[in-house]
Amino acid sequence: MNRRIASGSARGARLLAGMGLGAVAARAAYVALTRRPPGLNGLPGEEVWDRTNHRGEPVTLLEGPALVAGAAAAGLLAPGAAGRTRAAALLAGAASGLLGGYDDLAGSASSRGFKGHLGALARGEVTSGAVKILGIGATGLAAAAIAGSPAPTRRGRAFDTVVNGAIVAGSANLMNLFDLRPGRAIKVGVLTGTPLALARPSSAVVAAPLGAAAALLPEDLAERAMLGDTGSNALGALLGLAATRLGRRPRLAVLGGLVALNAASEFVSFTKVIAGNPVLNRIDMLGRRPVAVPAPPSDSADKPDMEDAFRPHVPPPSGPTGNGVAADPA
Repeated sequence: MNRRIASGSARGARLLAGMGLGAVAARAAYVALTRRPPGLNGLPGEEVWDRTNHRGEPVTLLEGPALVAGAAAAGLLAPGAAGRTRAAALLAGAASGLLGGYDDLAGSASSRGFKGHLGALARGEVTSGAVKILGIGATGLAAAAIAGSPAPTRRGRAFDTVVNGAIVAGSANLMNLFDLRPGRAIKVGVLTGTPLALARPSSAVVAAPLGAAAALLPEDLAERAMLGDTGSNALGALLGLAATRLGRRPRLAVLGGLVALNAASEFVSFTKVIAGNPVLNRIDMLGRRPVAVPAPPSDSADKPDMEDAFRPHVPPPSGPTGNGVAADPA
């Protein structure tokens, strides 16, 4: 009994240490990045990363890179994780973040969702979203292979790699779909990550990204910054990797849920579902500024897409290519 209590206390201490390291590293990265935003292709950093939101106020996408950097640094330093698990987490978070960043800065809204991006690919058009979908899929499989499987047979290990890779990729994409309102993606991450933090196999993986996300939540809720595809894809991938440390039956249940929700997103607006449920809507609005009431559109004005009402307005590209447009969820 005493040994079990001591083991639980040590695991709790490692979890708190990992979350604390993630929070400190993410805040430090955010301060450094926003103080001197990195430029791209000769463009100043503010022009690359800043957007105008639905209120006409500036919002930065640098919250995403800050989360990726904070989770990566803390994941390498936090106690309790095996070497292969650290390497898998570094790959899953960094690669998903880079692919999301590519979509943030080079993407367009011409195609949306799996159906839109893969349909464009079938027509011979390679969209940034299609690159991200395929890249995150490959990243998930690679991270799952590095993390390994306890299955005793080669066939079992191969099966686990495919299932685990799909969980990482599906979680990365699903988290991106929730990044449509201030704070929503981080709230979803915290709500889904807390049970993983309490489970012994997954707590070492989830501690750093949870701490990083929680530290950046005030910026997101205040609409000063947003995760973008960079941060939401990375956060989702890391939570997915944590879920792959569970037993086979829980993992299959997680995979089924991810497949169902990703498929449903092609036909159902999560925002409308959340708004129509009093409990979900209260959680969604917790800590947020009051919703801005848009001015009535004129007859000549285009009707806005309500699903994107809270996403940043993207100005038309100018100057050299690659100056950055906010990505749509893949």
